[in-house]
Amino acid sequence: MSATRRTLRRAVTVTAVTAASVLAAAGVAAAHVTVHPESYAKGATDGVLTFRVPNEEDTAATTKVQVFLPTDHPVLGVLVTPHDGWTAKVTTSKLKAPVKTDDGTITEAASEITWTGGKIGAGQFEDFDVAFGQLPEDTGQLTFKTLQTYSDGKVVRWIEEAQSGDDEPENPAPTLKLTAADDASAAAAPATKTGGKTTTETAGSSDSTARGLGIAGLIVGALGLAAAAFAVVRTRGARS
Repeated sequence: MSATRRTLRRAVTVTAVTAASVLAAAGVAAAHVTVHPESYAKGATDGVLTFRVPNEEDTAATTKVQVFLPTDHPVLGVLVTPHDGWTAKVTTSKLKAPVKTDDGTITEAASEITWTGGKIGAGQFEDFDVAFGQLPEDTGQLTFKTLQTYSDGKVVRWIEEAQSGDDEPENPAPTLKLTAADDASAAAAPATKTGGKTTTETAGSSDSTARGLGIAGLIVGALGLAAAAFAVVRTRGARS
Protein backbone atom coordinates (compact mmCIF):
# COMPACT_ATOMS: atom_id res chain seq x y z
CA MET A 1 0.00 0.00 0.00
CA SER A 2 1.37 3.44 -0.94
CA ALA A 3 2.33 6.01 1.68
CA THR A 4 -0.42 8.28 0.40
CA ARG A 5 -3.13 5.69 0.90
CA ARG A 6 -1.84 4.73 4.35
CA THR A 7 -1.86 8.39 5.40
CA LEU A 8 -5.36 8.94 4.06
CA ARG A 9 -6.73 5.77 5.67
CA ARG A 10 -5.17 6.65 9.03
CA ALA A 11 -6.66 10.15 8.95
CA VAL A 12 -10.12 8.88 8.03
CA THR A 13 -10.04 6.24 10.77
CA VAL A 14 -9.05 8.76 13.46
CA THR A 15 -11.72 11.17 12.26
CA ALA A 16 -14.44 8.52 12.33
CA VAL A 17 -13.53 7.30 15.82
CA THR A 18 -13.36 10.82 17.24
CA ALA A 19 -16.64 11.93 15.68
CA ALA A 20 -18.39 8.76 16.84
CA SER A 21 -17.20 9.34 20.40
CA VAL A 22 -18.45 12.91 20.40
CA LEU A 23 -21.84 11.96 18.99
CA ALA A 24 -22.17 9.11 21.47
CA ALA A 25 -21.57 11.59 24.27
CA ALA A 26 -24.32 13.76 22.81
CA GLY A 27 -26.75 10.87 23.01
CA VAL A 28 -25.88 10.28 26.67
CA ALA A 29 -26.37 13.95 27.51
CA ALA A 30 -29.81 13.93 25.93
CA ALA A 31 -31.03 10.96 27.98
CA HIS A 32 -31.19 12.75 31.33
CA VAL A 33 -34.42 13.40 33.22
CA THR A 34 -34.77 17.19 33.40
CA VAL A 35 -37.05 19.87 34.81
CA HIS A 36 -38.30 22.83 32.77
CA PRO A 37 -37.97 25.74 32.87
CA GLU A 38 -34.42 25.62 34.20
CA SER A 39 -35.01 28.52 36.60
CA TYR A 40 -37.72 30.44 38.44
CA ALA A 41 -37.76 33.47 40.69
CA LYS A 42 -37.57 32.82 44.42
CA GLY A 43 -41.03 32.80 45.94
CA ALA A 44 -42.71 32.53 42.51
CA THR A 45 -46.41 31.71 42.69
CA ASP A 46 -48.92 29.89 40.50
CA GLY A 47 -46.47 28.33 38.06
CA VAL A 48 -45.85 25.00 36.36
CA LEU A 49 -42.84 22.68 36.43
CA THR A 50 -42.45 20.13 33.64
CA PHE A 51 -40.46 16.96 34.26
CA ARG A 52 -39.23 15.54 30.96
CA VAL A 53 -38.54 11.81 31.11
CA PRO A 54 -36.82 10.25 28.06
CA ASN A 55 -36.52 6.50 27.52
CA GLU A 56 -32.86 5.53 27.19
CA GLU A 57 -33.43 1.79 26.69
CA ASP A 58 -33.84 0.08 23.31
CA THR A 59 -35.62 -3.06 24.53
CA ALA A 60 -37.69 -1.86 27.52
CA ALA A 61 -40.33 0.76 28.22
CA THR A 62 -40.45 3.19 31.14
CA THR A 63 -43.40 2.14 33.32
CA LYS A 64 -42.93 4.12 36.53
CA VAL A 65 -41.58 7.56 37.42
CA GLN A 66 -41.03 8.77 40.98
CA VAL A 67 -40.11 12.40 41.64
CA PHE A 68 -39.07 13.35 45.18
CA LEU A 69 -39.72 16.93 46.23
CA PRO A 70 -37.52 18.57 48.88
CA THR A 71 -39.17 19.10 52.25
CA ASP A 72 -36.44 21.26 53.79
CA HIS A 73 -37.42 23.91 51.22
CA PRO A 74 -40.94 22.74 50.32
CA VAL A 75 -42.91 23.43 47.17
CA LEU A 76 -46.39 24.46 48.28
CA GLY A 77 -49.76 23.81 46.67
CA VAL A 78 -48.70 20.97 44.36
CA LEU A 79 -51.21 19.73 41.77
CA VAL A 80 -50.60 17.26 38.92
CA THR A 81 -51.91 17.39 35.35
CA PRO A 82 -53.75 14.24 34.19
CA HIS A 83 -51.93 12.19 31.52
CA ASP A 84 -53.61 9.61 29.32
CA GLY A 85 -52.72 6.14 30.52
CA TRP A 86 -50.90 7.36 33.64
CA THR A 87 -52.08 7.43 37.25
CA ALA A 88 -50.46 9.99 39.55
CA LYS A 89 -50.16 9.64 43.31
CA VAL A 90 -49.04 12.58 45.45
CA THR A 91 -47.56 11.75 48.86
CA THR A 92 -47.41 14.46 51.52
CA SER A 93 -45.13 14.64 54.55
CA LYS A 94 -45.13 16.66 57.74
CA LEU A 95 -42.66 19.53 57.61
CA LYS A 96 -39.96 19.85 60.27
CA ALA A 97 -40.30 23.63 60.05
CA PRO A 98 -43.83 24.94 59.29
CA VAL A 99 -44.07 27.59 56.58
CA LYS A 100 -46.02 30.79 57.23
CA THR A 101 -48.00 32.15 54.27
CA ASP A 102 -50.66 34.79 53.73
CA ASP A 103 -53.23 31.99 53.93
CA GLY A 104 -51.92 30.62 57.21
CA THR A 105 -49.27 28.23 58.48
CA ILE A 106 -48.46 25.18 56.33
CA THR A 107 -47.41 22.05 58.23
CA GLU A 108 -47.50 19.50 55.39
CA ALA A 109 -46.31 19.55 51.78
CA ALA A 110 -45.88 17.18 48.84
CA SER A 111 -42.77 15.01 49.20
CA GLU A 112 -43.22 12.53 46.34
CA ILE A 113 -45.14 12.18 43.09
CA THR A 114 -45.40 8.74 41.48
CA TRP A 115 -46.71 8.08 37.98
CA THR A 116 -47.63 4.51 37.00
CA GLY A 117 -49.75 2.69 34.45
CA GLY A 118 -48.38 4.27 31.28
CA LYS A 119 -45.46 3.46 29.00
CA ILE A 120 -42.66 5.45 27.40
CA GLY A 121 -41.22 3.48 24.50
CA ALA A 122 -37.76 3.48 22.95
CA GLY A 123 -36.89 6.79 21.32
CA GLN A 124 -39.76 8.55 23.13
CA PHE A 125 -40.19 10.87 26.07
CA GLU A 126 -43.05 12.02 28.30
CA ASP A 127 -43.66 15.45 29.85
CA PHE A 128 -45.20 15.38 33.34
CA ASP A 129 -46.62 18.75 34.39
CA VAL A 130 -46.81 19.78 38.03
CA ALA A 131 -48.49 23.02 39.08
CA PHE A 132 -47.38 24.76 42.27
CA GLY A 133 -48.82 27.47 44.48
CA GLN A 134 -45.52 28.88 45.73
CA LEU A 135 -41.79 28.18 45.54
CA PRO A 136 -39.51 28.72 48.53
CA GLU A 137 -37.67 32.01 49.03
CA ASP A 138 -34.81 30.78 51.24
CA THR A 139 -32.70 28.71 48.83
CA GLY A 140 -30.86 29.10 45.55
CA GLN A 141 -31.96 25.84 43.96
CA LEU A 142 -34.25 22.85 44.29
CA THR A 143 -33.15 19.30 43.56
CA PHE A 144 -35.78 16.76 42.53
CA LYS A 145 -34.30 13.29 42.89
CA THR A 146 -36.03 10.92 40.48
CA LEU A 147 -36.32 7.15 40.03
CA GLN A 148 -37.14 5.77 36.56
CA THR A 149 -38.33 2.15 36.40
CA TYR A 150 -38.34 0.06 33.22
CA SER A 151 -40.50 -2.88 32.16
CA ASP A 152 -37.53 -5.25 32.55
CA GLY A 153 -37.11 -4.27 36.22
CA LYS A 154 -34.18 -1.90 35.75
CA VAL A 155 -34.28 1.23 37.92
CA VAL A 156 -32.25 4.31 36.98
CA ARG A 157 -31.61 6.59 39.95
CA TRP A 158 -31.38 10.23 38.87
CA ILE A 159 -30.18 11.39 42.29
CA GLU A 160 -26.64 12.70 41.90
CA GLU A 161 -26.02 16.37 42.64
CA ALA A 162 -23.33 18.25 40.74
CA GLN A 163 -20.69 19.91 42.88
CA SER A 164 -19.34 23.35 42.04
CA GLY A 165 -16.45 23.09 39.60
CA ASP A 166 -16.98 19.38 38.91
CA ASP A 167 -18.17 17.75 35.70
CA GLU A 168 -21.80 16.74 35.43
CA PRO A 169 -22.39 13.42 37.21
CA GLU A 170 -23.46 10.32 35.31
CA ASN A 171 -27.02 10.34 36.70
CA PRO A 172 -27.76 13.96 37.62
CA ALA A 173 -30.92 14.84 39.50
CA PRO A 174 -33.23 17.40 37.88
CA THR A 175 -32.34 20.79 39.36
CA LEU A 176 -34.28 24.05 39.35
CA LYS A 177 -32.35 27.27 39.93
CA LEU A 178 -34.05 29.94 42.00
CA THR A 179 -33.02 33.50 41.25
CA ALA A 180 -33.67 36.94 42.71
CA ALA A 181 -37.32 37.91 42.45
CA ASP A 182 -36.51 41.09 40.52
CA ASP A 183 -34.55 39.22 37.84
CA ALA A 184 -36.68 39.66 34.74
CA SER A 185 -34.94 36.77 33.00
CA ALA A 186 -35.30 34.35 35.89
CA ALA A 187 -37.70 31.95 34.24
CA ALA A 188 -36.56 30.22 31.07
CA ALA A 189 -38.96 29.49 28.23
CA PRO A 190 -41.32 26.66 29.25
CA ALA A 191 -40.87 23.21 27.81
CA THR A 192 -42.76 22.38 24.63
CA LYS A 193 -46.13 20.97 25.59
CA THR A 194 -47.28 17.65 24.22
CA GLY A 195 -50.74 17.60 25.70
CA GLY A 196 -49.68 14.95 28.21
CA LYS A 197 -49.14 12.41 25.44
CA THR A 198 -46.03 10.48 24.55
CA THR A 199 -44.28 11.76 21.45
CA THR A 200 -42.08 9.82 19.07
CA GLU A 201 -39.60 12.68 18.88
CA THR A 202 -36.18 11.47 19.95
CA ALA A 203 -35.03 12.35 23.44
CA GLY A 204 -32.11 14.47 22.27
CA SER A 205 -34.06 16.83 20.04
CA SER A 206 -34.46 19.50 22.70
CA ASP A 207 -31.20 19.15 24.55
CA SER A 208 -28.90 22.08 23.78
CA THR A 209 -25.86 20.25 25.09
CA ALA A 210 -26.51 17.37 22.74
CA ARG A 211 -26.86 19.73 19.80
CA GLY A 212 -23.59 21.42 20.69
CA LEU A 213 -21.78 18.12 20.93
CA GLY A 214 -23.27 16.99 17.64
CA ILE A 215 -22.02 20.13 15.91
CA ALA A 216 -18.63 19.60 17.51
CA GLY A 217 -18.55 16.10 16.04
CA LEU A 218 -19.21 17.46 12.56
CA ILE A 219 -16.47 20.05 12.98
CA VAL A 220 -14.04 17.37 14.11
CA GLY A 221 -14.93 15.31 11.04
CA ALA A 222 -14.38 18.24 8.71
CA LEU A 223 -11.01 19.05 10.26
CA GLY A 224 -9.96 15.43 9.99
CA LEU A 225 -10.81 15.24 6.31
CA ALA A 226 -9.01 18.52 5.69
CA ALA A 227 -5.93 17.13 7.41
CA ALA A 228 -6.11 14.02 5.27
CA ALA A 229 -6.35 16.06 2.08
CA PHE A 230 -3.38 18.16 3.14
CA ALA A 231 -1.35 15.02 3.83
CA VAL A 232 -2.14 13.70 0.34
CA VAL A 233 -1.11 16.96 -1.31
CA ARG A 234 2.11 17.12 0.71
CA THR A 235 3.00 13.53 -0.17
CA ARG A 236 2.43 14.06 -3.86
CA GLY A 237 4.45 17.29 -3.75
CA ALA A 238 7.37 15.48 -2.14
CA ARG A 239 7.37 12.95 -4.98
CA SER A 240 7.27 15.48 -7.81
